[in-house]
Amino acid sequence: MTMDAHARKQAGARWLAFMRAGDWESAWRETDSMEADRRAGRVPRDDAHLYWDGTSPEGRSVLIRCEHGLGDTLQFLRFIPAIAHQAGELHFMVQPPFVPLLRGAPGLGQVHNGWLGPNWPAHEVELEVMELAYALRATTATVLPPYPHLAAQAQRLAPVALAHDGRPRVGLLWAASDWDTSRSIPWSCLEPLLALPRLRFFSLQQGRAADQAMASRLPIEPLHRHTAGVEAAASAMLQMDLVISIDGMPAHLAATLGRPTWLLLKHEADWRWMDGRSDSPWYPTMRIFRQPQPGDWEDLMRDVIEAAEQLRPKAQGLPAAGRAQSVLED
Repeated sequence: MTMDAHARKQAGARWLAFMRAGDWESAWRETDSMEADRRAGRVPRDDAHLYWDGTSPEGRSVLIRCEHGLGDTLQFLRFIPAIAHQAGELHFMVQPPFVPLLRGAPGLGQVHNGWLGPNWPAHEVELEVMELAYALRATTATVLPPYPHLAAQAQRLAPVALAHDGRPRVGLLWAASDWDTSRSIPWSCLEPLLALPRLRFFSLQQGRAADQAMASRLPIEPLHRHTAGVEAAASAMLQMDLVISIDGMPAHLAATLGRPTWLLLKHEADWRWMDGRSDSPWYPTMRIFRQPQPGDWEDLMRDVIEAAEQLRPKAQGLPAAGRAQSVLED
């Protein structure tokens, strides 16, 4: 008997509820059940390669593909070395912007442009990168730390140096891509933050949002000419003492680099940030600020400004350019 669409929707809703609650073990049991239904033919399966079939990677040729967003790839990058350690051979098919940054990095196997068409390397086991937490049965207590080698890769490929003026440096990202503008913060909500004189603000935006910073009379320095590639953006983030970002790839990048990262979330946030938490098991250097009501960026930014006003430079002074440490304490 085939599972109907309503039952599949209910199963998906249970999975989301478990992940939001931090009960990943129950979410994986839900996934086990859904996968058993797929293998038994009880769930329509238009494309068999879309789901891992449960085959162990131990000693086998493994291909990991990335079919979601750039932030998803960065978030789940932490699991690749564990799979590579088990596999006989690993092919990592990444989005084109990541090829320069990740190729040759430790523990990632052979990195390929995953958009080159159907002629992928021969392999015995195939997974999508977001299946890795399930494959390794990660929990909030056991989830691996972020991938540790991005900073060295970025500094080697695209070194960025910013002169110090004695103030802590804050990188700012406020605008999301057009596919989800509800994540974006109106420029007017940023003005009180940018008025804080003890902090030096940099725009890490690209595109139209970068033009906002260019046109503004507020004290924010645009870096769009120096941060066009992922590796250049990463190198610039390593110069920051704090990165403040809406939900998107740059937030994942900053937190993977180990930078203190303040994540500004809309009220109905993605499951990965769970519910009611100001921290994240995914990123130990992240602090989360949440809209108290849908669309209420004003109150969220008041909380951000209050927290920013409490920041003080550490007594030992500023670090050398590019060193992955913060000069802030709160």
